[in-house]
Amino acid sequence: MRSARSVTTFAASAASILALTVAGLPAQARQAAPLVDAPPAAAEPRANPLSESVAAVVNDDIISSYDLMQRMRLLMVTSGLQPTQENLPQLEQEALRSLIDEHVQMQELRRVEREQKITIISTEKEVDEEIASIAQGNKMTGEQLLASLAAQGVSADTWRAQIRAESSWQNWISGRYGSRLRIGEDQIKAFERRLADSASKPQYQVSEVFIDAVRVGGAEVALNGARQLVGQMQQGAPFAAVARQFSAASTAANGGDAGWVSPGEMPAEVDAALEQLRPGQLSAPIPVKDGVYIVYLRDKRSGAKATLVDLKQVAVGLPKDAPEADVQAATALLAALKPKLTSCQTLEAEAGKVNGVVAGDLGEAEIGDLAPSFQAAANSLNIGQVSDPIRTDAGLHLIAVCGKRQSGGAAPSHDQIENRLKGQQLALISKRYLRDLRNSATIETR
Repeated sequence: MRSARSVTTFAASAASILALTVAGLPAQARQAAPLVDAPPAAAEPRANPLSESVAAVVNDDIISSYDLMQRMRLLMVTSGLQPTQENLPQLEQEALRSLIDEHVQMQELRRVEREQKITIISTEKEVDEEIASIAQGNKMTGEQLLASLAAQGVSADTWRAQIRAESSWQNWISGRYGSRLRIGEDQIKAFERRLADSASKPQYQVSEVFIDAVRVGGAEVALNGARQLVGQMQQGAPFAAVARQFSAASTAANGGDAGWVSPGEMPAEVDAALEQLRPGQLSAPIPVKDGVYIVYLRDKRSGAKATLVDLKQVAVGLPKDAPEADVQAATALLAALKPKLTSCQTLEAEAGKVNGVVAGDLGEAEIGDLAPSFQAAANSLNIGQVSDPIRTDAGLHLIAVCGKRQSGGAAPSHDQIENRLKGQQLALISKRYLRDLRNSATIETR
């Protein structure tokens, strides 16, 4: 429960933040460069520590009203949101949640450093390098970027603290769990099958913001917050910048870019909304089971009509009029070989161990262009599967499906699928880890 003193202090802070609009807070941040120049202005000096109040306490770590006001300003500058009386409570809540999460994360990282005697937390040099990288993307130097923030009333220490917490936590999760994660071939093949099955359906190039209802305090709070964000983006706040600061989805770090998606990859409510949108349109808030989505449809394409398969074969040459005994012998030979053909990468080498058998790469082709005897196998087999022996006028064949995709957009590679699945798992691990830390922490807001 916030104390009366805290309310008074926040009211003063809110008035100060609203004054930024008059002072020149930009109405819209650039999509590629969310940190923008502002008219020269002196950075607000830090308030007298004696006049600050306590906004929250996290395991004895204090978050002051000054820290909270600074984070709110940083959220607005980096997301392009305009401060209004209506959205200030949402900005305050998001800023406070972010600060609490970062305190919990940094406390955990310091504990691990002490116990394991390792270095996890990003150094000043590493933070400087991160700032330089962000500045380069904005066609600025690090010094110019920090000066731009200072001109808009944001302390360099505030931004550096956010960068240090984010980079340290990401490095810890990746370092601790990344090497342990194993994405199996069955997972990759299942993903490829889903892509192949959905490739004939319309596909949508989507950016997303997901407001997690549990994190923000309930479905109604999430919906109201999403409405505020939609209103701000309709007035010019860049979607990518808003996603980076407010989205709980794993795509937040990429500005909400979810890439090309097919029906079934996102919640049914989102699929229904995408069907009604035209490229370039922003959706209204979309309530789902555990939160609220906002999606921006960047592009749309029709489903592909032709299926392409990448095939390899193992064959025994037999003339059309070969004796039945020869056909049966060749059939038995290939049937015995089939269980040993466990991957397309080793198919030729494995077949080369058997006398009278030849193997080769048939390349990629549309199923409709294949010989009739091969079409049924190519249609029915999944990636990585091998057919039973197939009789043709030239001999007996085993057909291995090494790839399958719809014509049109290029399918992601094996490595891209693996990295995508790995990233999803790491994001889930990070979310659960942080949730457990919050649940076990003593957090008092005032």
